[in-house]
Amino acid sequence: MIDLYFWTTDNGHKARQGLEESGLDYTIKLVNLLNKEQFDPAFLKISPGHKIPALVDPEGPGGPLTLFESGAILKYVGEKANNGLYPRDPARRVVVDQWLFYGSATFTTLAQQFGFFHLRCPKEVPVAKSHYLTIMRDMFATLDTKLAETEYVAGEHSVADIAFYADVHIYGPEAIGLADYPNLKRWHDTLEARPAVKKAWGPH
Repeated sequence: MIDLYFWTTDNGHKARQGLEESGLDYTIKLVNLLNKEQFDPAFLKISPGHKIPALVDPEGPGGPLTLFESGAILKYVGEKANNGLYPRDPARRVVVDQWLFYGSATFTTLAQQFGFFHLRCPKEVPVAKSHYLTIMRDMFATLDTKLAETEYVAGEHSVADIAFYADVHIYGPEAIGLADYPNLKRWHDTLEARPAVKKAWGPH
């Protein structure tokens, strides 16, 4: 059974949501970031950069596998599940990959900066708040335009959607608002209603 090293961050929720959608059996190993448990020597052997999520699969390809980075985890569990979450067709994989990488590397990184300056920064920094709000609105508009063409980010439901959902869900409905992005709102609400998503964002 897969062990998921998890805390309730955007990236943590991505990995849990991916596992729920995959249907693979897993257990949650909480890594309390508030207590600095990410610096525990045993955890550092799994995730050298002291970041969650991380994953241990005793039945990985070629033997036991440790894996960190949410995008890599999403791709891995999608491939292992072989249920369409990560497509087998090379042409579709290219499309999924570009959105998966954009969601993991660009979208989430900038969303975290938005979250820091708007919600967690101990000091008001108006120029930073304005800057990251503009960036978030631009990225929301990018997704809204794409979702006017397709039901899901990469056409069919895939790990690409999971790469974006956490930050849209955390910041979209209240901190930014989705009224100006009707296609993004439709997509968000559709995903929010999925049983796997409800479970992934439920008690742990």
